[in-house]
Amino acid sequence: MMLEADYKHRVLSLKKEKNAVILAHNYQLPEVQDVADVIGDSLALSRTAAQSDADTIVFCGVHFMAETAAIICPDKQVLIPDPDAGCSLAASINARELKSWIAEHHDAVVVSYVNTTAEVKALSDYCCTSSNAVNVVNSIPSNREILFLPDMFLGSYVAKMTKRKNMYIWPGECHVHADIKAQDINEMFKNFNNADFLVHPECGCTSTTLYHIATGELEKSAHILSTEGMMKHASASPAKQFVVATETGILYRMKKENPHKQFIPIKKDAICKYMKLINLEKIQNSLLNNVYQVKVPPKTAVKARAAIERMLAIS
Repeated sequence: MMLEADYKHRVLSLKKEKNAVILAHNYQLPEVQDVADVIGDSLALSRTAAQSDADTIVFCGVHFMAETAAIICPDKQVLIPDPDAGCSLAASINARELKSWIAEHHDAVVVSYVNTTAEVKALSDYCCTSSNAVNVVNSIPSNREILFLPDMFLGSYVAKMTKRKNMYIWPGECHVHADIKAQDINEMFKNFNNADFLVHPECGCTSTTLYHIATGELEKSAHILSTEGMMKHASASPAKQFVVATETGILYRMKKENPHKQFIPIKKDAICKYMKLINLEKIQNSLLNNVYQVKVPPKTAVKARAAIERMLAIS
């Protein structure tokens, strides 16, 4: 039976041999993050995929992320080490449902969170991530209706931040983030009142947190950020203690890059089972046997690429 160090050595050797780049989301297992060339959120990884000169992209994340890489890098081989790495949020809306919604709002601009399938992206005018969702919506004329999908918590956050009154929000959710409730964060406020609070905008507690910020109850101690925004804040902040409201996989990178600071998960069981499906053995198999290839039909890819490129153009 191979040890973790043996798998790591083999993966790094195969990566060099095949001119491959390994991209890992912030929620991936520590062993996966340790062999990755780039670790980040969806936006950072999408940009890396677009700029990479590698022949093969091994995407250690969930399926919609690998699809996005395949769409913007049609000349590269895109692999996902486990094809069952799905996303509950992406599964909350399909192309048929979106077409029906669009039919009810003919003149609306469709903004799809990047956590969606290629087919849904192909029906969208813009994609966005939690990093740039507010900027994307602000770039759209204020008199245009917006259909925002699929995350209702991120959508509510964006509507509050942009003060849009003509924004319709799909009632989808991430099963991990939706389970982080207002009472969870309120309890942590009591126990860690000197800590910086880092909250992902997909969380069920986002609306409550925004209210507390607006009333001044939290002053500057709560920050609603994407995973990459959390990483940057943790490094730049003078605070020594952070309470983190997102999937717990990000804590490994936070501790590694900030060894003298303390990071506390808002919920220890905030774990995405899909993000944890990929491991070193599967990455080795992926590189060795060129599996599992992620391909998007050309017509779908062309339409989806336009929405993704608009996303990448907005910081």
